[in-house]
Amino acid sequence: MKWLGVLSLVALSECLVRIPLTKVKSIRENLRENDTLRDYLEKYPFNPARFLSKYHQHREVALEPMRNYLDMAYVGIITIGTPPQEFRVILDTGSADLWVPSTYCNSMPCGGHHIFKPQLSSTFRTLGRHMNIAYGSGQISGRVGYDTVRVGGLVDENQALGLSRKMHGNFMDFSVFDGILGLGYPGLAIKGTTPVFDNLWEKGLLSENVFAVYLSRERGSVLMLGGVDPSYYAGQLNWVPVSQPLYWQVAMDRITLNGTVIACKGGCQAIIDTGTSMLTGPHTSVANINHKIRALYSYGGEVKVHCDTIDTLPDIAFVINGISYPVPASAYTRKVRNGWAAGGRGPPEAKLKTNTWILGDVFLRLYFSVFDRTNNMIGLAPATASL
Repeated sequence: MKWLGVLSLVALSECLVRIPLTKVKSIRENLRENDTLRDYLEKYPFNPARFLSKYHQHREVALEPMRNYLDMAYVGIITIGTPPQEFRVILDTGSADLWVPSTYCNSMPCGGHHIFKPQLSSTFRTLGRHMNIAYGSGQISGRVGYDTVRVGGLVDENQALGLSRKMHGNFMDFSVFDGILGLGYPGLAIKGTTPVFDNLWEKGLLSENVFAVYLSRERGSVLMLGGVDPSYYAGQLNWVPVSQPLYWQVAMDRITLNGTVIACKGGCQAIIDTGTSMLTGPHTSVANINHKIRALYSYGGEVKVHCDTIDTLPDIAFVINGISYPVPASAYTRKVRNGWAAGGRGPPEAKLKTNTWILGDVFLRLYFSVFDRTNNMIGLAPATASL
């Protein structure tokens, strides 16, 4: 019966709620265009090990060590409060909290963004709780409040949300989004709070305990809540069990290049993450792949290849649950300037001694993804061209 329940998801398109997503320039792209990326990476290195060692003993700190806000690129519109106040947020499967800047914020990065004004909302309340979120390149601190959140026409009353007071790392100076709406498991959330998706399900606002993501290079990206529209993918969904219900994490068999195992030999873990635009993995494995494709190292862990070579580069195939998911060079590189294209990178996650890969938007633009909370499964299928 469990498998029948999973397979029935393909027929739920009439019950789902669609939230349009817009592709925006990531912080990394904005920094690169302003010739400030190198200085930023030197000043604010992405170092999850450093923040874990600093905060691991503090149980009130929500840890998101894998989260790197530099590479988030898809935003959706939500409102908070009564009357509604509008915000552009990243819909992020790699975290579980909802947070936005607020009038409490006294940090420079809060400027230039939509600021939540709790004093103007008749439905806002607070219990005096504080929040601290530590991530891979900094920290956010502030208050926890409760208010009405509207997502794609759904009204989520009494939703917990973080209201930033201080931001360390200055990443918001260069972002075009206001905040984050996490779609990860509740275990990632601020202690004692319930994530938005869980509240929508528990309040009976969704027909099925499932959401799906379709990402496009141009227009037409969408987050689907409560069902799946099969017109967004080709063939059938291949279902993979979630190996650790915290992140949307699965067991990966291996990674191959021209049919030869190049990484993840003997198996490893992979996180399917809408909040990361790139493919990232353990430093040694990524360095091996970059060597094979003759990529040159730049600053901050970035690598580059010459644009003239892209057509000759091989696919990188991620084998998950026996199914191969090839990613061509046209997807894992992007043209930057002067005839060069940027490729993947090997961030310092290796300092955490992990063999975990993060399959971000590069992967998800090729493969439509379904996140099934009832059965703790992820469904993957080739995405159709932009509709």
